[in-house]
Amino acid sequence: MSSGGPLSLLRWPKRRVALEGECPLLAATFAYWDNILGPRVHHIWAPKCDHLVFLSDGEVTFLANHTLNGEILRSAECGAASSIVSLIFDGELKGDKNTCALSVILPQTELAFYLPLHNICVERLKHVIRKGRIWMQKGYNIISVLSLEIIPIMELLASMKTHSVPEDIDVNKDTVLNDDDIGDSCHEDFLHKAISSHLQTCGCSIVVGSNPEKINKIVRTLCLFLTPTERRCSRLCRAEASFRYDTGLFVQGLLKDSTGSFVLPFPPGQMPPCHEVHFSEGFSRDCKLQCVPGGTCCSLEH
Repeated sequence: MSSGGPLSLLRWPKRRVALEGECPLLAATFAYWDNILGPRVHHIWAPKCDHLVFLSDGEVTFLANHTLNGEILRSAECGAASSIVSLIFDGELKGDKNTCALSVILPQTELAFYLPLHNICVERLKHVIRKGRIWMQKGYNIISVLSLEIIPIMELLASMKTHSVPEDIDVNKDTVLNDDDIGDSCHEDFLHKAISSHLQTCGCSIVVGSNPEKINKIVRTLCLFLTPTERRCSRLCRAEASFRYDTGLFVQGLLKDSTGSFVLPFPPGQMPPCHEVHFSEGFSRDCKLQCVPGGTCCSLEH
């Protein structure tokens, strides 16, 4: 790996993905086995963010060759770039049937950070590959399809690097379970119903509101009922602007926009079955709880 200026990645088509903060990814690649020339790199997605580290031509070629040959783990060395996620599938390129590989590349120093999120990333990549194979059969450009999931996964990993819920949570300081916060942050009965629904939906919840501090206290409170590994697959709210909703996280805090609205991640025209409980205290507080398929949505309105 090389730091500083970019090396000769210009041999292959690439897309620079602008990300905020530090990104744990080195790159994502799409490679295929050419029946005449052997392993070929078809496209690279490279992050454009703080602390950039670039892969050299030799490293990209090495990863493509060994991934398609099923030998990626044979020469792993401490600190070396590793293809952590590599999904192999059949597809059609330029009229020929080829063996293809979609890989997400991280340094081994980020392995401990990445592993709790591995299943989330793999399931999302498998979904977009199924869609991409259909496009390949029809002669369409698979890169545009893969980008629909590769870029959000890069954004997810970058956001988790800075806003993931820690394994250790201070009950008195970081949650609403002390006496003062139960009366101040939310209605006590609302909290009971939120925790009950959170447990009924196997620990999957969305917390939506306008106050980042209170959103994060509810997020940490619900995360007390998760394992340490599941907490690392949960995300706090960002104060400046909301993250996008990400499939697969256990608990995530989302911020409403400047108009006080937030669109839940459901297809247009499909209203999920929900259970709502409203609490109003004077003109200052209205708390709403929605139980949605696959999870709980806690909406804090002020």
